[in-house]
Amino acid sequence: MRAHTLSAPTVIPPSGRGFPLSGFLGGRLRRLPGTPAVGSGPPAVGSGHAAVDFGHAAVDFESTPIRSVPRMSTSQQHKIGSGFGATSTADDVLQGIDLNGKLAVVTGGYSGLGLETTRALTRAGAHVVVPARRPAAAREALEGVEGAEVDELDLGDLDSVRAFAERFLASGRTIDIMIDNAGIMACPETRVGPGWEAQFATNHLGHFALVNRLWPAIEPGGARVVSVSSRAHHFSGIRWDDLHWQRGYDKWQAYGQAKTANVLFAVHLDALARDRGVRAFALHPGGIITPLQRHIPKEEMIERGWIDENGTVLNPEGFKTPQQGAATQVWAATSPQLDGLGGVYLEDCDIAEPAQEGDERGGVKDWAVDPDQAARMWDLSAELTGVNAFASGGRS
Repeated sequence: MRAHTLSAPTVIPPSGRGFPLSGFLGGRLRRLPGTPAVGSGPPAVGSGHAAVDFGHAAVDFESTPIRSVPRMSTSQQHKIGSGFGATSTADDVLQGIDLNGKLAVVTGGYSGLGLETTRALTRAGAHVVVPARRPAAAREALEGVEGAEVDELDLGDLDSVRAFAERFLASGRTIDIMIDNAGIMACPETRVGPGWEAQFATNHLGHFALVNRLWPAIEPGGARVVSVSSRAHHFSGIRWDDLHWQRGYDKWQAYGQAKTANVLFAVHLDALARDRGVRAFALHPGGIITPLQRHIPKEEMIERGWIDENGTVLNPEGFKTPQQGAATQVWAATSPQLDGLGGVYLEDCDIAEPAQEGDERGGVKDWAVDPDQAARMWDLSAELTGVNAFASGGRS
């Protein structure tokens, strides 16, 4: 099938629909004045309060409906006792690891967690290629970071993905570490290309196409592929009957669906590639305040109790620093503790346990690591993008 080109997006103003957010003060949930009580939000199958990434950061939502999907096996999701945890930093997990001669690709590696990831990897000796939607901003942010290289890439444009991959492959280099870090979160309803919902298209389809197009460089390097997901995957499984939100849009559930897709991608890529020496992981980095919140108005963040009028975080103990937030993806990409493992979801520098019924504080939902849904998502993504490195004929 011919790949669609993701053209300039059309932004649709917010409709006012949405689910009540809770304030997050002192680690306690509270219902904000004027918000509906628990259970009074828009109808959905299944509900509960869920902890959602806020700029790859945990933010608590009260009575956020969660799309129901069948329960599946999470048999591989067991902690290994890494010795690291929520307060570990990227430099901590890299102690004793020499990355000299290694090449990493970190999408969005010039802002927020991506910037900290790039800095940590280069300090350990790696050369890091940073594909950036805003190359000038990336070069400015990475000024003085030795071993960082910037190139242009817009994940919302499949032609841009193709062009970047062709430039990289022409260099003849192999990839040792591939970190799919870039993303958008909770944006107003936005359509790209043939009407695709922007969060799903950018966060998932763009990275899917990128990894498949870069496969000739990923496989020879025996790379680790790291998909930065979020605890927001608790919000929604895949809406197979309305993938692009044609029947009403909710920015948080759309983000949740995209984050579920990120996990499913890693699960199936690992299944396809493990015999070729490539392993894949997905992860929740933790709660961090980063520029990913740019689509959330300051007034909303103040109302929810996340920041004060001066922009100061009101519950700092509930958030990680950027250096701590980057730790899990750096650990996933480099740790010998994960040798022989793959296709699992990580948090706090360890393999996450299955999420328990009624407890949304951590863990991975069954639907995100179900191999059947992962295979279905892979096939659908290949059809939409026209790219599948594992099919006969490979790239289009």
